[in-house]
Amino acid sequence: MAGFAVDDAAGVPDTAAVLEAFDALERRMWSGRAAAYAASFARLCAHPVPALLDAAAAAACARDARVTAVDAEPSMLAEARRNAPAAEVRAATLPELPFADASFDAVVGNFVINHVGRQRAAVAELRRVLRPGGRLALTAWATPAPPGQALLGRAVEAAGVPRPAHLPPPPAALQALGSPDGFTALLTAGGLHDAQCRTLRWDHRTTEEEWWSGPATRVAFLGELLHSQPPAVRTRVRREFGRLAEEFRTADGGLALPHAALLVSARR
Repeated sequence: MAGFAVDDAAGVPDTAAVLEAFDALERRMWSGRAAAYAASFARLCAHPVPALLDAAAAAACARDARVTAVDAEPSMLAEARRNAPAAEVRAATLPELPFADASFDAVVGNFVINHVGRQRAAVAELRRVLRPGGRLALTAWATPAPPGQALLGRAVEAAGVPRPAHLPPPPAALQALGSPDGFTALLTAGGLHDAQCRTLRWDHRTTEEEWWSGPATRVAFLGELLHSQPPAVRTRVRREFGRLAEEFRTADGGLALPHAALLVSARR
């Protein structure tokens, strides 16, 4: 999740080894994390979904569409089956999907493309499974991240925690996703047309305990980073998190964290 990373600004050259290491890290970070994700960051990531579906084709089970859901992580697939029993749920990992050419009228990916190393190949694959005239819609976190979106990363930095050597840096191409021009260019390079991008901004309402529970239960990159630290360092990060969280405290004691995401859509 962009805005949660540490020392990621420059990225590294996108060699095959870098892309493979990034994809392997993503698979490892999310393995078995569905329940912890649902209890921490899921509500945040769900916010753009109505706009995402509208941008693609107003497609969802509740809108009388036939939906196929895809994820690489078994625990996420189990969550999908519980939450959307009418959907067909399939295991797959971009950039290879188990569908015939031109299988779908619309394809959407909510904060998916930023977890894929070979992004151009992924977009080409999403285009392949679209029918002519069909629409693709994707979201990614905007950069620079608003201060609330970057709260957890700011706490790690304030605590002086370096990026561990065993966590490979992100591919350089990931940085382009945070800008409208970079995101639309990715879809255009993938053979899609009329790419449009807009920025979604909102305050995510949560609590200090809920927001900390994400990294505390090893969710996403900062969860992996925190897990690799000794107890004293984790305690220091938690203390900095509590201090910085005061900036976003609401009258009822909760948190209102400003976030920004990019929504890009295009047609085949």
